[in-house]
Amino acid sequence: MFHSTIRALAAVGALALTASAFAMGSRPAGDDEAANKRIAPVARVELAAASTGAAAGARSGEQIYKAICGACHDAGVANAPKLGDKAAWAPRLALGLDGLVKSAIAGKNAMPPKGGSDANDVELARTIVYMANKSGASFKEPAAK
Repeated sequence: MFHSTIRALAAVGALALTASAFAMGSRPAGDDEAANKRIAPVARVELAAASTGAAAGARSGEQIYKAICGACHDAGVANAPKLGDKAAWAPRLALGLDGLVKSAIAGKNAMPPKGGSDANDVELARTIVYMANKSGASFKEPAAK
């Protein structure tokens, strides 16, 4: 009985030493890489504006709205005024085109600067004119510079 107890303790001790050595980093080479592959994400999502085929600076307000702004303004996400909702747009339209452009460039509430777009200032102004005119304004679209 004494010898079997000693053997059992020796086996448990050897197992404990092996486990602690493994935990302390004495793993076979390549195990980290294999582990990283096993726990790597299966997918990644990146959001980007859809390519409209128009050259930068030449995109229309409608193109930019459909590619970017509509994601929030069609559904009213985070209290974004819905396209065509004259009541929601009325106090904003009172700022005038320059005020709306300035606000959009800086970002407003949940909306990031430039609505998260890569639009230049003229394209952004065209987009605001498009949205505002669909919502009760009669702003004139700015000419390209």
